[in-house]
Amino acid sequence: MKRITIRILMSTLLLLILLPLTGCWSNKEIEDLGLIVGTSLDLEKQEGAQEESAGQAGWHPQRDRITITNQFVTAETTGKETKSSSSHQKAYINVTETGDAILPTLRNMILRIDKRAFAEHSKVIIIGGDLARTLDLQRILDFYNREQEMRPSALLLIAQNGASKTLESKKPMDIPGFGLVEMTHGHERSTKILPPTTLTKIEGKLHSGASFLLQNVVSLNGETKFSGAAVIEGKTRKLRGFLNEKEIQGITLITGKGKGGLVKSFDKKTGEPLIYEVLSMKSKIEPHVDGNNISFDLKIESEGRIAEHWVVSEKTIETSFLKKVEKMIEEDVERLVETVLDKIQHEYRTDVAGFGNKLRIKYPHVWKAVKKDWDQTFSEVPIKCEVKITVKDYGTADE
Repeated sequence: MKRITIRILMSTLLLLILLPLTGCWSNKEIEDLGLIVGTSLDLEKQEGAQEESAGQAGWHPQRDRITITNQFVTAETTGKETKSSSSHQKAYINVTETGDAILPTLRNMILRIDKRAFAEHSKVIIIGGDLARTLDLQRILDFYNREQEMRPSALLLIAQNGASKTLESKKPMDIPGFGLVEMTHGHERSTKILPPTTLTKIEGKLHSGASFLLQNVVSLNGETKFSGAAVIEGKTRKLRGFLNEKEIQGITLITGKGKGGLVKSFDKKTGEPLIYEVLSMKSKIEPHVDGNNISFDLKIESEGRIAEHWVVSEKTIETSFLKKVEKMIEEDVERLVETVLDKIQHEYRTDVAGFGNKLRIKYPHVWKAVKKDWDQTFSEVPIKCEVKITVKDYGTADE
């Protein structure tokens, strides 16, 4: 009886050990998959008053159509090595389809590829500027927010001059979808790049009704670079306009969210350049309410170092020179901030710098009264800016 019990226990143990080995029963062979690493969406206006739906009787009214490009990486594209320097074999395949809704358009791609499209490794979605101006982002991204296979950590970018161009590269072995993700890491060393925005973050922004910024990317002659930011209006959830790189510097200084960067100044006497490197920054936005009047005090502080200067007649170790540099940088930062405030307040009339959020926290009852038309109210409120720069390091050149 004892032996039978031991055998039963051993058999049960063996069965329990075998169970974890079935973990690959739903595996997908890599050779059969087309891994989507990036997607672009562009506007393609429909010419003519009507269009006939393919494979379906009847006529449908004219509407804007979306051109979708998926960038695929397959076992073949990554496994083939170029046989010579003159080979043009690319490490990716771009497949494009056009339609008036996202999912049917994606399904039409099945007719053109011999792989099963797999989006769990998708890294980035790029939306063309024309499309972002025409349709609100919530409608454009509805499918991607619902799709279970889509990774919520995928980044979202706006392309000023066409999204599909950003998924092309002159270098055969480069994969543009991966490259765009790597470029976002530069925000830690530059005030000209915004922190990355993922699908998870964008959903909350779209439902909040507040205006916000998205990183802008441009592609010229096969070269892609980050250039400023797209202004998304909270009410319409559409593209309002663009900020250039200097204006993004101003926004970063206002929010105090930058981790590094450079401020370029010029000596007033000689006209020679001087470069201040930001080592740390912080800002404080203080709202004030006096009756029906709202105003803000903005205080920006930064510590940094003199990274480069061309004024050979000056010694960086001298206190008088350091004080002069601090004053120069303070004036330049104030100009950066005032320029971008003028643009977002009076040209775009959108609060993309978080002033409304500070008002909501300190004066919730006031915010409740103005939040519906906050962008309009923001365009009229006075903002006073104060900048404090401290040079902590000047290198070893003059020691």
